[in-house]
Amino acid sequence: METREKIIIIGGGFAGLQLAKTLNNKNKKVIVLDRVNHHMFQPLFYQVACGRIEPSNISFPFRKIFQQSRNTQFRLTNVKSIDHANNKVITNEAEFTYDKLIIATGCKTNFFGNKDLEGKAFGMKNTQEAIGIRNHVLMTFEKLILEKSRSDDGNWNIVIVGSGPTGVELAGAFSEMKKEILPRDYPYMNFDHLEIILVSSTEKPLAVMSPEAQEKSEKYLKELGVKFLSGEVVTDYDGDKVYMKSGKEIPSNNVIWAAGVTGNVIDGFPSENLVRNRYIVDRFNKVKGYENIYAVGDIAYMETPKYPQGHPQVANVAINQAKNLGKNFLRKSKNEWLEYEYKDQGSLATIGKHRAVVDLPFIKFQGFLAWYFWMFLHLMLILSVRNKLAIFFNWMWSYFNKDSSLRLIISPSQKNNTQQ
Repeated sequence: METREKIIIIGGGFAGLQLAKTLNNKNKKVIVLDRVNHHMFQPLFYQVACGRIEPSNISFPFRKIFQQSRNTQFRLTNVKSIDHANNKVITNEAEFTYDKLIIATGCKTNFFGNKDLEGKAFGMKNTQEAIGIRNHVLMTFEKLILEKSRSDDGNWNIVIVGSGPTGVELAGAFSEMKKEILPRDYPYMNFDHLEIILVSSTEKPLAVMSPEAQEKSEKYLKELGVKFLSGEVVTDYDGDKVYMKSGKEIPSNNVIWAAGVTGNVIDGFPSENLVRNRYIVDRFNKVKGYENIYAVGDIAYMETPKYPQGHPQVANVAINQAKNLGKNFLRKSKNEWLEYEYKDQGSLATIGKHRAVVDLPFIKFQGFLAWYFWMFLHLMLILSVRNKLAIFFNWMWSYFNKDSSLRLIISPSQKNNTQQ
């Protein structure tokens, strides 16, 4: 009986999940390792943070995804290091041997080494962080209604650092929340004092998109009442004030950091195998210096003639690198393997209701049509029919009622171990 090749995938994000699905029910033994038990649809984290949709609507348990699989297993564990010499993955609970290892650990928020920012500002790279933002922002208003004397000193400003798609989408959603929802929940509070501030190191928002998208997105932000600070670099945050390189200060207890990411690198690789905290890979996603270790998605740094500085860290790259690698693994000979080539399918962002920008390779458009396109595309990318219907219902409810019922403050309970 032929022994099946054992493939371990570390990480169940867009890349890891796509690779596992490509290899599902094939003649391989596949084990997916992750420190959480579910796949997360990251493009809609901002809607969880703003109380638009439930976390469960964009979270998909791995055991449910692979319930009918004959060859794929999942293990909930935290990877500590790789023992290359013995082909082992070392975790907190166990060791796993492999024939091939695929690293798909993705990225985390990059605070550029600033421990104050890391400790006091919110990132938004996982479900827990998105829920944390929602809890913290709502608790701000609960506290302020009790401490009315503090309601006009700016301490409730919502400051978003970074004007990429995540930053502008958050700013737009919080602005609509300020206008449509919070005055109903807190009828005796004056929300004129609440400012949504978007801090950008570039002159225009969405710097990676077309000039048309940049101009329109800035116009939309202003229409929504967002205060856009261009050409500003945040240097520090002490929990009460945001400090900028220009000398400006912003009082705020609510700071969300969307200004960059860095790779989730695993211990055990020499520095010469890394570029900007990403594993150097060839056109087949094989990690430099290793014959049976691969990296896919945000964590992979692949230089090509079209992308000499590596590919953008976006879902499309992750999904298609994983798909290409999975198909290569299933080919009979390495001579049949195909190199990966990124085909840019465009980018898009939404800035509130009826306001979005879309850059496709063949056309660029903005406004309500772009907004409907954004909604349709994200709905189609959601994994299950049940979740598609749940999100569609929430969106339609918000559309017609300008409200949401998902503003729950849910914090983990603290057990009292004191003996009575």
